[in-house]
Amino acid sequence: MQQGAVVTLASAKAGKGPAGRLVGRRKRKPKAIAVVSDACTGCAGAPVCQVFCPVEDCMILEPADDAYPFGRIWVDPLKCVGCRACLASGQMGCFVAGCPWDAIAMVPIEQWEREHGELPY
Repeated sequence: MQQGAVVTLASAKAGKGPAGRLVGRRKRKPKAIAVVSDACTGCAGAPVCQVFCPVEDCMILEPADDAYPFGRIWVDPLKCVGCRACLASGQMGCFVAGCPWDAIAMVPIEQWEREHGELPY
């Protein structure tokens, strides 16, 4: 959560955080979730996918030895709602057309679970 951000009781009960972002774990499985490849550079420490994602703490910038000093995005599979906002172009007046490195792909949930195990719900 952003420092100094105010979350009201009503927004917390509705599952909304600062700026209307969703908080917590989603209630049901989406059809697909975002998966980030090794092509991710973390956008030099300011990843636009984090800004576009409507879910609080879904896309997390983590250190990566091979991407030093920047890092890579990791998508929390329990929070991704499959909305594709991280792939969309021109949001909020931004000129970036989705991920500039094409490092994000939407993967069917069945495929993700075959590779990583079933997600708990």
